[in-house]
Amino acid sequence: MVTAPDGVEISVTRTGTGPALVVIDAAGNYSGFRPLAAPVDLLAEHFSVYVYDRRGRGASGDAATYTVEKEVGDLAALIDAVGGSACLYGMSSGCLLAVHAAAAGLPVRKMALFEPPLSFDPDPAFTAAVRDVLTTRGRRAAVEFFNRAIGVPDDLIAGLPAEAWSVGHTLVYECLLLETASPELLGAADVPALVIDSTGSAGPLADMARLAAGHLPKATRRTLPGEWHGVAGEVLAPVLREYLLHD
Repeated sequence: MVTAPDGVEISVTRTGTGPALVVIDAAGNYSGFRPLAAPVDLLAEHFSVYVYDRRGRGASGDAATYTVEKEVGDLAALIDAVGGSACLYGMSSGCLLAVHAAAAGLPVRKMALFEPPLSFDPDPAFTAAVRDVLTTRGRRAAVEFFNRAIGVPDDLIAGLPAEAWSVGHTLVYECLLLETASPELLGAADVPALVIDSTGSAGPLADMARLAAGHLPKATRRTLPGEWHGVAGEVLAPVLREYLLHD
């Protein structure tokens, strides 16, 4: 466990040895349900890989109120605990948290971002709608509503297990991350960044990857063969190793 600045306990697991690499989960992902998982075993051959439950999920605690700054504080405490600096690998909305961390001046050596869900014209009404569904219909309905709204295929939504519903309340947190993304935020994230997207995600996700790569000051972009919002670990891991380990 790592203690965040506001006292929340954050659950962390470590695999492998080498330079510190912190993995930041996507919306709805945590230790009990991780469909968008990093290829930890392959990366652990070269890194100390730290995977943690973001606040409000799994074995981690939560606070009465959420702010993006508190989640950045979680990362700051974790990076401090693993040696004072780290590379970051963010997946989907986890990318936005990585960008916030870099923009806040955390000691991030490099970051890799897989398909950041970026919009410079966020709709606060969407956040309000997610809150309303959560309040009136519960976590399962909020998970289904959120995923349908962001374009997750219906067959994947229909197959979501009960473990996915337990963290439905944290989808409001993801909405607030989306709302705070801006050209100014990306411009302040002045660390080397690799933006990755999948050939199977052509369309809005590819457009978002292009947008991110165009606004991050030190970004390059790679498109890898894969499925919708996913790339096989044996394809992804070598790209991450090559980028994060070499200047």
